[in-house]
Amino acid sequence: MTDSKNNYGKFLLLWAGELISSIGGGLTSFGLGLYIFQKTGSAADMALLTLLGFLPALVLKVPAGVLADRYDRRLLMMIGDGLSGLGVLFILLCMLKGDAALWQIYVGTTVSSVFSALLEPSYTATITDLLTKEQYSKANGLVSMAGSARYLFSPVIAGFLLAVSDIRLILIIDICTFFLTVVAAAVVRHGLKTSTPKEPEPFFKSMKEGWKVVSGKKGLFLLIVISSLICLFMGVFQVLGEPFVLSFADAKTLGIVETAAASGMLVTGVLLGIKGIKKHFVRALWVGLAVSGIGMAMFAVTQNKIIICCFGFIFFAALPFANNSLDYLARTNIPDEYQGRAWAFIGFISQLGYVIAYALSGVTADAVGKITGQGVGRGSAITVMFSGVCLVIVALIMSGIKRIRELEKSSVEG
Repeated sequence: MTDSKNNYGKFLLLWAGELISSIGGGLTSFGLGLYIFQKTGSAADMALLTLLGFLPALVLKVPAGVLADRYDRRLLMMIGDGLSGLGVLFILLCMLKGDAALWQIYVGTTVSSVFSALLEPSYTATITDLLTKEQYSKANGLVSMAGSARYLFSPVIAGFLLAVSDIRLILIIDICTFFLTVVAAAVVRHGLKTSTPKEPEPFFKSMKEGWKVVSGKKGLFLLIVISSLICLFMGVFQVLGEPFVLSFADAKTLGIVETAAASGMLVTGVLLGIKGIKKHFVRALWVGLAVSGIGMAMFAVTQNKIIICCFGFIFFAALPFANNSLDYLARTNIPDEYQGRAWAFIGFISQLGYVIAYALSGVTADAVGKITGQGVGRGSAITVMFSGVCLVIVALIMSGIKRIRELEKSSVEG
């Protein structure tokens, strides 16, 4: 029991480091997105920034997952977090010489994404190392809350920082957060045993075995494929929510709207962090997704800021229930020794939806805006509403799939 408590304390330290990192990354993402939109007025250019910040990490996720099962996961987290700051530093240096060109911002974002690929599989697998099966649900509520920090705290902080300074201050703050997260990972690493194979198997054989774990259980694989669709619709909202609001409001207002909306995830994240979900994970998954879809669709119906905040709050408040349930269903159906590489494949497949969203949503919004003659703001609104309706439909279909419901009964014994 003592070990369990000590490990949960280490998890909280690691989580705190990732919370700080998420806030710092959110500051940079918000600031650079606004910088590009003010220079070009194009949702497609903003979407390209998001794509380049995401795609390299996704492509490298699977080999990074294999490394997470072969080497010290905490050390990989330190390397990934530390070196990803180089991309932000490159952008800052370009900014110090004057206005940075779009290609310089895109290059720096890509470099940062390449190194951050080491982080996620190692972080996810480390949670399994530290915690018991009974602690997963409670811990995932906190993890969801940390992930929401880039939407909850970062926008309003960035909005006020930009009101008194410029993008360079935001970049400096983000670079400082990298040092704090590396220190947190180093402290957790101290005294924690690292379980690596005595004779590491060939790299591609490890990768193949990770794929077998994911694809061998049909219900799990189906859940992952459906989650890719979910990521597609959510990615559209993630990209186009900002140009929609910026079409009738300023940066400070955008920051307040995003923070008010994302506070929904804070509320339910804290609730789940305290209590967790005890049963009916599949039901919590599809209901959470359906409610999020309704919130997404209604978010873009009007330009009334209060209504936008309310439905944005609903969207984010429902997400932790879905994320928590999906994480539990996947994590408890994967043997511990395959956690790193299996989660890499899970992340790769499910997040392909984000790639499609980031590649097409901005172009679609610009095109719809031209067709309607009402500009990129209206084009973004229409695209977001359509995606919200699609998310509700997918959630309802998921509720009737027997193989997914069976995952709750077939968890790997911890």
